[in-house]
Amino acid sequence: MRISARRAAVAAAFALVALPGLAQEAPKAKTAAEQFPAGRPIEMVTLFGAPSASTQTARVLADGMAKVLGAPVLIVDKPGAGGALGYMHTSRQKPDGYTLVWASNSISTTHHLGQLEFDYKNFDHVAQVTIENAALAVRADSPWKTLKELIDYAKANPDKVRVGNSGQGSHTHVASVALFMSAGAKIVPVHRTGGQATADLLGGRVEAIAQFPQVVAPHVKDGKFRVLALLGTVPDPAFPDVKSAKAQGYGVALDLWRGISVPKGTPKAVIAKLQDAIKKTVVSAEFKDAGKKIFFTPAYLPSAAFTKMIAEDDARIAAVVKEIKELEKNAPKEPEKAPAAAKEPEKAPAAPSAAPADSESKK
Repeated sequence: MRISARRAAVAAAFALVALPGLAQEAPKAKTAAEQFPAGRPIEMVTLFGAPSASTQTARVLADGMAKVLGAPVLIVDKPGAGGALGYMHTSRQKPDGYTLVWASNSISTTHHLGQLEFDYKNFDHVAQVTIENAALAVRADSPWKTLKELIDYAKANPDKVRVGNSGQGSHTHVASVALFMSAGAKIVPVHRTGGQATADLLGGRVEAIAQFPQVVAPHVKDGKFRVLALLGTVPDPAFPDVKSAKAQGYGVALDLWRGISVPKGTPKAVIAKLQDAIKKTVVSAEFKDAGKKIFFTPAYLPSAAFTKMIAEDDARIAAVVKEIKELEKNAPKEPEKAPAAAKEPEKAPAAPSAAPADSESKK
């Protein structure tokens, strides 16, 4: 009887410990998404190579995000085909947040030009970061002092004006071709990557370039370039006295947005952490100061608003590209075709005065 009583007492003690509110539950293990990034390196894929304006801004963003996340954010250049190669690379990666793409309007231009099989819906979009304004520039010693003078020359001399851009399907390609076509002028687009368009203008291998302030402004300051127009709608602090093409009477105004996207299916918890890191970076004094120095405008949008904006922008770009295709279809055919689609970085199309072979170097 004594043994039974002891057993009953022990059982009662255990029952008391197990009562609700008194028991201690073992902590649940965190999921990979909850632990993200856990100090692991994150890759940010850029689309146009160094020393492009795109990559300069990406490095500033990556540094800020790394501080917030407590993990390195590494720049990985995947240039070619107006950004299509970088999008294809990113889309094939695991949707876990460790591969980001420094996206822009090029997700739509490359798709609608037939270089990219999928469209913006192939990604989850984390946040918009900046708005930038492409500039149309010529050499300072060129005969064209105004946009009208250059366009009038191009109209009188079809296929004689070569305009460098950041690659076939890039924002600068579509915006510059749309500008001249809206005025009834036919140019030769010259597709480059890695800042080569700027080198081509310096070397006299093109008559003009459409590029961003980060790479144009230093040459304007040195007296080598002259900016004739901005191709977007927002004023640019780099060129406060330069009017947009639209303000000068031409019906083209295409702003460039940049932001972060990830492979479709990335966990919402990971997207939320990335979005928070981007927001904290973009609103920081360091990021704003960098914008003033290398000429970009911080323009944060959270995931939902960013995704909605991309859909609306895609519809606008589709209409512009459709018009470009119609005009090109009805124009006299070129002796050589521009490359159609993109598995490898494209070569520049033949120009009236062929560029030297070494101008294809990426950097």
